[in-house]
Amino acid sequence: MSLARVQFFSISLDGFGTGEGLSLEEPFGHAGERLHEWMFLTRWWRKMVGESGGSSGIDDAFLRLHDQRIGAELMGAGKYGPPGWHEDPEWKGWWGPNPPFHTPVFVLTHHPRESIEMEGGTTFHFVTDGIDSALARAREAAGGQDVKLVGGANAGQQYLAAGLVEEMQLNVAPLLLGGGERLFENVGADLRLEQNRVVHTPEVTHIQYLLSRRLID
Repeated sequence: MSLARVQFFSISLDGFGTGEGLSLEEPFGHAGERLHEWMFLTRWWRKMVGESGGSSGIDDAFLRLHDQRIGAELMGAGKYGPPGWHEDPEWKGWWGPNPPFHTPVFVLTHHPRESIEMEGGTTFHFVTDGIDSALARAREAAGGQDVKLVGGANAGQQYLAAGLVEEMQLNVAPLLLGGGERLFENVGADLRLEQNRVVHTPEVTHIQYLLSRRLID
């Protein structure tokens, strides 16, 4: 069976995956772009947004592994759009006509919407019957490849709490946010993380975990 992976999720040193006050103008709230500044410096990112230059070091190499073995993606409603996006029938995500996913993407929401086919192979499907249904549909669409959970923090919490994540790649940025939404809030005390790989760069620390659950005495 394909793995469900939290892949390249950036958090602060105090554990926040996003800031406070999310809006159309501030998709990550008061965190702004600080959690992802390391990514914006890379050649991979510059090429993706149609620019030249950028660094070609370790951070760039990690990002080039970004889509390997990924056949479908999952995201929460807050990752897909700002609060209230479901009331705008023209909203098609933050990423323009050619989103960077290039796979089927399953969006967790309480508001039904028809699937939206975008350029470049991305199709957004909106799932209203829970995380298990979304993962099952994503695995079917992935065709034996892995399913990537791209955020946000609340969706990550739900999948971690349910024991449905087998692998996690975190990017820990050297900053404190002091508020927002933590990835590891409300996930239970029986979650066991096996640290599999740690790579440091001046901008960020990449940590890979293998996950399981254990019984608490």
